[in-house]
Amino acid sequence: MSVFPFPVLPFLSRRTILHMEPVNHTHDSEFLLLGFSEKPEQEIPLFGLFLGIYMVTIVGNLFVMLTIGSDSHLHTPMYFFLSNLSFVDLCLVSTTVPKMLENILMHTKAIPYAGCLAQMYFFIVFTCMDNLLLTVMAYDRFVAICHPLHYVSIMSPQLCGLLVLLSWTVSLLFSLLHSMMATHLSFCKDRHIPHFFCDLSQVLKLSCSDTFINNILMYFVTTLLGVAPLAGILFSYTKICSSILKVPSTGGKYKAFSTCGSHLCVVLLFYGTFIGVYLSSSVTQSSWKSSVASVMYAVVTPMLNPFIYSLRNKDIKDALRRLIISFHPHICCFIVELYI
Repeated sequence: MSVFPFPVLPFLSRRTILHMEPVNHTHDSEFLLLGFSEKPEQEIPLFGLFLGIYMVTIVGNLFVMLTIGSDSHLHTPMYFFLSNLSFVDLCLVSTTVPKMLENILMHTKAIPYAGCLAQMYFFIVFTCMDNLLLTVMAYDRFVAICHPLHYVSIMSPQLCGLLVLLSWTVSLLFSLLHSMMATHLSFCKDRHIPHFFCDLSQVLKLSCSDTFINNILMYFVTTLLGVAPLAGILFSYTKICSSILKVPSTGGKYKAFSTCGSHLCVVLLFYGTFIGVYLSSSVTQSSWKSSVASVMYAVVTPMLNPFIYSLRNKDIKDALRRLIISFHPHICCFIVELYI
């Protein structure tokens, strides 16, 4: 016999009723990543598309890291931050795409609880790092253009290393905090995630526990690590534009702007796609559209970053030319002159 009288049942909340459903508290269960398509005939084209994107991203970012590391002319603060950005982009895309490719290849959508938690943790880490590194790079350009005479003394190797270390520390701590909070949640029978990876907001929606604290923490961190760095970037570029306008010659203005043009393109691409994801998720209820929007900043942006920097940066192109020719000068020379 139930301990609750029958008339009390209508007043039970939905969350209370959900708690009465069978819940797995052992954390040995699986989540299901629904991905992009429920039709088997679309899986092969999707596999080929994302495999191609993943390979291009890996090769492009590795080339940037190898080029900067092998050329002493590029051992400057700007390219030091760029090599770190390439490493983070490589890790970011490797956090989500390989599991999606494995699921398509194995005709399954399952991801273990521990794997989902690990994927969520590393995705937050590398997304935060992308955000903070772009902010640090904006500060570097601000010092280079607005205080050129003091650039070497301000952007010392010690400060550059400290800024990167601080970015890693903040990213790791915030991600660890989110993940530890998520481990205390219980989940109901429905464990379908309408996404191609374990996104924190989607995981919270599946919980039968009270997620009020988790949501408050998520919105607080998103605001803190979103608004503050973006404000810093906008402030830096406001000062940069003001300094460039004071340059008397047109050639000097172009040269000054060209040193930060690539970074500005990457900033617009990252924040534009990131804001687009949250706007699309708030406007539309379609999980498929939300997943496609997430691909833009989680997969496409890391792929495009190496091309933006290499195509718009003469130093990178020259160093890449020397690197490729050093491997096989006779065969590579024509290819390099043709495409770079």
